[in-house]
Amino acid sequence: MTTTFVVDRRDLRSTRWLDRPASPLADGAVRMRINRFALTSNNVTYAAFGEAMHYWDFFPTGDPATGCIPVWGFADVAESRCHGVKPGERFYGYWPMADEVVLEPARAGAAGFVDAAAHRRELPGIYNHYLRCAADPLYRTEDESMLALLRPLYTTSFLIDDFLADNAWFGAQTLLVSSASSKTAYGLGFCLSQRRGSAPVTSLGLTSAGNVAFTRSLGCWDEVVPYDALDRVPCERPALYVDMSGDAALRAAVHRRWQDRLTYSCSVGGTHWEALGGGKGLPGPRPVLFFAPAQGKKRADEWGAAEFHKRVAASWHAFLSTVSSASSPWLTVVERAGRDAVESTYVALLEGTVPAAEGRVLAVRPAG
Repeated sequence: MTTTFVVDRRDLRSTRWLDRPASPLADGAVRMRINRFALTSNNVTYAAFGEAMHYWDFFPTGDPATGCIPVWGFADVAESRCHGVKPGERFYGYWPMADEVVLEPARAGAAGFVDAAAHRRELPGIYNHYLRCAADPLYRTEDESMLALLRPLYTTSFLIDDFLADNAWFGAQTLLVSSASSKTAYGLGFCLSQRRGSAPVTSLGLTSAGNVAFTRSLGCWDEVVPYDALDRVPCERPALYVDMSGDAALRAAVHRRWQDRLTYSCSVGGTHWEALGGGKGLPGPRPVLFFAPAQGKKRADEWGAAEFHKRVAASWHAFLSTVSSASSPWLTVVERAGRDAVESTYVALLEGTVPAAEGRVLAVRPAG
């Protein structure tokens, strides 16, 4: 029996568990036992943008009214009919919120494989790669939870920072980032902090009043401002906006305050998922959706894949050593298993009640 957590595409608060008999494996397929995945506000963004960005298409439920939210984590090969992928091997990658999934590996090699299922062939390739842990240069057993929680988010952070620098910061001197306490945002904050003294922008993290103290404690933002103090932020210098929240009212407030002094408006996430809205009719530049795989492909083409991965890895290790500092860690991992754990964490993320300093790592079924 395969157990999957599904949500109503039109009402993200409506959820249920889908139990289906496990089907026999076809030639070339593998059955993966999913035993550890992260659930963060990034996954809420996947759900919020599920239609527009085709996130629902990765793990179809068989019912067009429902969707399975993708997650990042680890799984073991439970059964294999694919040459080059052996039972017991462990892989990192993109999974459904389920206890198992059947994949169709192609190009299996030392580093891993690509899922070549027909319904995934037109989807962004970065999500279809599964990394063999035994050959992954970033992998260490003791880092699994941090890898599940932060690796995909930090790659996005790295690529946003690189994209902005690649475009000379769009001529801005102030960089505004909403939802600054979120993991993708503070990953970007870390990247920006590594450029202090060389980049022409001052970073300003916007966050809720309740998260101001935590966000300031990170030390990666030049300034931290609560949302309700936005109208007191000086707006004479040219600025660019990186929107991690998706909050339409906040976006409008930024655009109206900076007007034509806003040089670029970059839409990334949807942590404020109930406040999402478009950007038509706003003063200043039209908001543009950032698509991390496009910047990643650009750099891999320009630098070469090996150099691209080398740079990401070096930046990741520096970030991880900061986040997991013994004296002042940015993140505390909370591990839970079972249906109740998945449901309660998902609801807490929707409600915005998971503490900013906490990361949830889950499994549908308890170990053993």
